[in-house]
This record gives sequence, structure tokens and C-alpha cells, in this order.
Amino acid sequence: MTALLEVRDLKVHYAPQRGLLPGNRDVVRAVDGVSFSVGGGETVGLVGESGSGKTTVGRAIIKLTPITDGTVLWEGRDVTHLSEREFRPIRKHIQMIFQDPYGSLNPRLTVESIVGEAIEIHFPDMTRAERRERVAELMSQVGLQPEHIRRYPHEFSGGQRQRIGIARALAVRPRLIICDEPVSALDVSVQAQIINLLQDLQEQLGLAYLFIGHDLGVVEHVSNRVLVMNGGRIVESGSREEIYQRPQDPYTRNLLAAVPTI
Repeated sequence: MTALLEVRDLKVHYAPQRGLLPGNRDVVRAVDGVSFSVGGGETVGLVGESGSGKTTVGRAIIKLTPITDGTVLWEGRDVTHLSEREFRPIRKHIQMIFQDPYGSLNPRLTVESIVGEAIEIHFPDMTRAERRERVAELMSQVGLQPEHIRRYPHEFSGGQRQRIGIARALAVRPRLIICDEPVSALDVSVQAQIINLLQDLQEQLGLAYLFIGHDLGVVEHVSNRVLVMNGGRIVESGSREEIYQRPQDPYTRNLLAAVPTI
């Protein structure tokens, strides 16, 4: 399988905070030498405890967090040190669904503006009427009413807001979507609906996912391969069956042992 995304020895370190009070000022190694790849149409799960560095990896890939060292390749091209202007054509192919369906949507904008903003940036030749038609089409694609594009985020439930976030990610026809714990803030009954939607979209559009999560059951359900992260490093990786049925690393075994069972 040809890799769409390849990450080599990625490091994200934060300088110590300077303050009036003395204390521990060691460098924070949020991500400390992470390597993996994501192939076309594949779902790679990235799992670990809160604070393990999972989200930082996703944000670093799309340049929302500065990279300290390492390399990010998109279809074999090194995009690590591109400027924002140079990276913009790549950003069209790599989108992100954020964890918080409340905080990730601008409350002052309508759905038409929220979803249409990226279309306007990446497809400047598209007319306003064509953008509106595209937004309405996306609303329908994610299971919402097209006529609701003039509503504001507060007029939707949490699950509906996350659907809007998915529509925004789909707006520029990406090939890879980084899903940053996309269901962790939702009710359990709504989680299943969003997971099913993501899988249906993957089948229809041939999308690849980097699925970040701490819910081992959800990650097992959606992933082809799984990466286990702890303390800024990947401690184990393998197919879904290898990780869940034959874990080798003690940390992985402890994670799986901590999953509640009935």
C-alpha cells in the first residue's frame, strides 16, 4: 500500500515556562521520536492515555503545532518546513475533525459560512451560489437538512455540531482526515451514529483516517492498524488483531486490562 502520509522521528518539545517561582524547568517532550505511515483508504488508530501526546501528533502534522525535529512526508514530498502559504495546497488534502463540537465552531457564523469558508479559500473560482449548493450537498451527505445552512451552531445538538465539523472537513475533498477523538465528547448513543457515518464516508469517498482516541473499543472497531502511544513515544504498533489479541508491550497489556467488561 502506497503511503499518503509518512511521519519520521517526529519530535515536539516545549521550552520550560519562566516564572517568578523556582521549580522544575525541564523541557517538556510532548512527542519524542514518533514514526508511522498512513496508506490510501486505510484507518490507523492512535491510542493512549490523556497526555500521551496523541493530539499533539495530529496538530503537528497539519502545522497547528510547531515541529521541533523530524520529517513529515505527503506522497513522498517533504512538507515539514513549508511556509503557511506553501503548505496551503497540501492542507486541502489533509483535514481535521476536532474533539470539541462546541468550541471548534465559530458561534457567530452560520453553517453556510463555517463550511463554505474553506471552499472559498481553496476554490476561489467557485461562485457564491455554487458554494451554497456545495454546502447544502455536504449537509445532506452528513445526515443534516440542507435548508438548515443558515442556522447558527447553538441551534444544533452536540452530535449535529460534530456532523457540521465533518462536513467542514469534507468541504475541500480531502484524501486524509485526522480524527482527534471525534466522539469522546458525545453521548454514547450518538457516538455510534458518528462512527457509522465516518465509516460510510470512508467507503463512499475512499478516505484515509488517522483516528486518535483513548476509547480502546472505538479504536478497535474502526482501525486497520493500531499505534499505542505512551509518554510521547509509540511503544507498540501492529494490526488490530495483533494489538488486541496478542499485545507484547506491558503498557499495552495494562491498557487493555483496564477496559471495563460486563
